[in-house]
Amino acid sequence: MYRVLLHNDDVNTMEYVVQVLVKVIPSMLPPQATEIMLEAHNNGVAVVIVVPREHAEFYCEQLRQHGLTSSIEPER
Repeated sequence: MYRVLLHNDDVNTMEYVVQVLVKVIPSMLPPQATEIMLEAHNNGVAVVIVVPREHAEFYCEQLRQHGLTSSIEPER
């Protein structure tokens, strides 16, 4: 299992980040997306979702295509 990470940036608005998370991640609701966005904003990084590697790579790439900074790492 791999974590999809969202990294804080100074480019995208908070509203845009929430919109992208809801669009890209299945079953992600705006309140959950808002929590993830705020965690990344306040702490520099937030876990978006934990999924098998192939899914993590897909979601990471989708977030990047929408202009967000994202990476994956193995779950501990």
